[in-house]
Amino acid sequence: MNLKQELQQLNDKLDQYRRKLAAAEQRGDGPIIAQFQREIAAVNKRIAAVKGQQSRQLGKQGQGIRDLPFSRELTKAEQADMGKLKKSVKGLVVVHPMTALGREMGITVVTGFAPKAF
Repeated sequence: MNLKQELQQLNDKLDQYRRKLAAAEQRGDGPIIAQFQREIAAVNKRIAAVKGQQSRQLGKQGQGIRDLPFSRELTKAEQADMGKLKKSVKGLVVVHPMTALGREMGITVVTGFAPKAF
């Protein structure tokens, strides 16, 4: 299972536990309240761990891309015909600023990274 799916499942489980906790609090059921509070704490801890792992993976991937010798901002014309550009430049990696990788790298414009100048 990839990290994104695991994070989604953990968030679903957290939501479910919170709803059950609210119902138990309405009933005044002490042992059940304590149980769901422990469950929520455990799920929150696991969510933090998965997010940290995701962050490390993105950082590692971003560093690998940053290590490519050449990078430059892509023009609107190049962005419009991305297929042609990728065919003409071998090893091109395009990073968009709105993706998780782009945000992690601090990119503000669509940027192409490649082993050689293009």
